[in-house]
Amino acid sequence: QVQLVESGGGLVQAGDSLRLSCTASGRTFSTRIMGCFRQAPGKERVFVAAITWSGGRTYYADSVKGRFTISRENAKNMMYLQMNSLKPEDTAVYYCAADPVLRGGGPYELAGYHYWGQGTQVTVSS
Repeated sequence: QVQLVESGGGLVQAGDSLRLSCTASGRTFSTRIMGCFRQAPGKERVFVAAITWSGGRTYYADSVKGRFTISRENAKNMMYLQMNSLKPEDTAVYYCAADPVLRGGGPYELAGYHYWGQGTQVTVSS
């Protein structure tokens, strides 16, 4: 089992920055791929970003490319999502996810992740 805990959410204004953190515990070798998804009120949970174990490959949704940066520190069992130039449409609950395997189709689908955190709220005011 892997436990994931997100932190760093909050209320900010448009144009501000936030850094989300995800702490993994348990069988952390099962976090070969780590991802971040978000769910806005009344909408489906969607892919935001993902990163492989080595950090050599990163993936981003088009809506956040150039503004968000995902990274990880395996020695600390941590993943980070640096969010810059935040927009009101970035408002959502952000979830950390992990899986032992990077699926052939890529890290974009919810079904590709076995472990999930409880989520952290990010609210961006205009």
